[in-house]
Amino acid sequence: MSYIGTQQDEETLALINGCREGDRVSQEKLYKRYYPKMMSMVKRYTNIHQYHLAEEILNNGFLKVFQKVDSYKFEGSFEGWVRRVIYHSIFDYIRQHMKYNEKVVFVEKDESVHADFASGMHYDELIKLIQELPQTTRYVFNMYVMEGMTHKQISDHLEMSEGTSKWHLFEARRLLKIKIEKLNK
Repeated sequence: MSYIGTQQDEETLALINGCREGDRVSQEKLYKRYYPKMMSMVKRYTNIHQYHLAEEILNNGFLKVFQKVDSYKFEGSFEGWVRRVIYHSIFDYIRQHMKYNEKVVFVEKDESVHADFASGMHYDELIKLIQELPQTTRYVFNMYVMEGMTHKQISDHLEMSEGTSKWHLFEARRLLKIKIEKLNK
């Protein structure tokens, strides 16, 4: 079956159609094409020392991609659709493995951190500092800053109050500020 009038290039269309037919070669090519970008996204949510965990989450996500490829409706980019499936896989894992799930509001105020603290830092250095944050704090920070989600969306995804989400963001910024200041001394 061929799809006309989509935004996809011919190679992507061939991969999608191959995956829909269960073709292992197409699945492998699709995996290799999107692996670097998707692994980068997964690593933002996992600890730097847990590469095996990131790979497990990513592989579970790609399994869902292959199982659900028939549900792709050719609306928007296929890469964006893959990203959404992987993203949901990350949060399925987070929900299943969170150590605690607060329902208490700790802080209602969201303080900002001055951008000049991080000036001159390379992306990889900043990502490493983010990965050192406590697990739930790191998740909230990534969702808010990297993914652009609101506290309402975060609270729905992580099943916590909006106030708790705000507290984790505040805590992430506070901890990152301390870490960056230590590096700049």
